[in-house]
Amino acid sequence: MSFDDIINRYGTHSVKWDMMEKLYGVPKEDGLSMWVADMDFRPPQCIADAIKGMHDHGIYGYYGDEGDYRAAICWWMENRHVWSVNPDHIFTTHGLVNGTGMCVETYTNPGDGVILFTPVYHAFARVIAAAGREVVECQLVNNDSRYEMDFDAYDAMITGNEKLVILCSPHNPGGRVWSREELQGVADFCKRHDLILVSDEIHHDLVFPGNTHIPMTNVDDSIMDRLVMMTATTKTFNIAGSHSGNVIIPDDALRAKFAARMAALGLSPNSFGLFMAEAAYSPAGAAWVDELVQYLDGNRRLFDAAVNAIPGLRSMPLESTYLSWVDFTDTGMAPPEFIERVQKTAHIAPNHGDTFGTGGENFLRFNIATPRALVEQACERLTTAFSDLQ
Repeated sequence: MSFDDIINRYGTHSVKWDMMEKLYGVPKEDGLSMWVADMDFRPPQCIADAIKGMHDHGIYGYYGDEGDYRAAICWWMENRHVWSVNPDHIFTTHGLVNGTGMCVETYTNPGDGVILFTPVYHAFARVIAAAGREVVECQLVNNDSRYEMDFDAYDAMITGNEKLVILCSPHNPGGRVWSREELQGVADFCKRHDLILVSDEIHHDLVFPGNTHIPMTNVDDSIMDRLVMMTATTKTFNIAGSHSGNVIIPDDALRAKFAARMAALGLSPNSFGLFMAEAAYSPAGAAWVDELVQYLDGNRRLFDAAVNAIPGLRSMPLESTYLSWVDFTDTGMAPPEFIERVQKTAHIAPNHGDTFGTGGENFLRFNIATPRALVEQACERLTTAFSDLQ
């Protein structure tokens, strides 16, 4: 397949495309859906072959003997991230939003504070609030269109009610690949305030040239007793519908608590997700990811150049992910005005920045994991929608 293939996803129960008009008022006839974080590309052939093998066998029973599946995860983390994973430390959840909810339920009590570095992936706050916990926003510093952390300010905010931190690494929506020094800062912050650290690293495979993702497990051995790692095949290989993710817990005590919560809820993996993950975490899957990142890099450069040529718009430089975070502050427009131009004039559906928490109010997030011809259309439409500024 080619990443340039335009695949019609309408009528396939795609939330990204079939819900666009209802949620954003962007017409189906010519709308560009650039909100939900899934890609408009077919996954690699190795995954299709795994699903075909299930189909050909014809029986869809309970999945047993996870040895090969766990071995594939360990192989991938060792070869792609220089991270040695013990297969006995792996739990499979129904995606990482479910994994996040499981961590909140396992390691905190109602009323406890859970810290987020905002703006950040909107599902975190939704899950925390739904569980009756307090969302504690530690706002990132926007330093010349680059997010950074201010631990002095965060230290001053701590009340003692906070029990857990959720880190998005690499960062969504800002696209930052955190440096070793920044990750060490997070580790030290958690140690100072006796906080459990959940590191969501779902975008760790989608890192652009010149940047290197560092797994939190490789930063500081002294935080192993408070660290929970979360990874998944779903973003990397565009198989979000499989709803599978991995929670990897090095510490025995933390792992026992999580296992007890899993048992209490009667959770077990979806066999389709496990077959797909095992196929994905392979040399064939790795080769496909390398091609994908190269293609996304081209989309990123194209989109950034067009956006940054429009006076008042600024795209935060992406180091990772396929989610462009565009700042409209210098247009002088309030969010309803620039949103209307994007949705009603340009017929593009993006994510609204305020849903990502404090600091996101003047931004929109655009998913550029789509054929380049559609990215080019988006660039042309945005240029026209804001032509009066030029």
